[in-house]
Amino acid sequence: VQLQASGGGLVQAGESLRLSCAASGPLFSRYTMGWFRQAPGKEREFAASITWSRGSTYYSDSLKGRFTISRDNAKNTVYLQLNSLKPEDTAIYYCGASSYTSIATNAQMYDYWGQGTLVTVSS
Repeated sequence: VQLQASGGGLVQAGESLRLSCAASGPLFSRYTMGWFRQAPGKEREFAASITWSRGSTYYSDSLKGRFTISRDNAKNTVYLQLNSLKPEDTAIYYCGASSYTSIATNAQMYDYWGQGTLVTVSS
C-alpha cells in the first residue's frame, strides 16, 4: 500500500482545510486508517482514526469537535476536515494505514505511512 497525502497549506486562524490521503494497492478498504501530526520539535501525535468495516471513528480529545475523519473506499481515499484552525495546529500531517481491524491510536500500530502534508496556521 502506498499513501499520498495532500491538501495542506497556509491558512489564517479560524479557517478550514481538507486533507486527503490517496492510497494505491490492494485491499485498501480492509485497513484502518489514521491521521497523525508532528509539530516542530515535538513527537508525532495521534489525531484521528477510522475503521474499514463500519467506519467507526475516534479522535484525540484535544481535537474532537474541530476535526472530522472520513473515508471513501470506492476512491481509496481518506480525508481529514480541519475546522476552526489554530496556530497550534501547525504541523506536518501524516496519514497511515493499519492492519488492525479496530481503531488504532498508536503510531506503532500502523504498517504504512504517507509522506506528510504541511499545515501552517497564522495568527
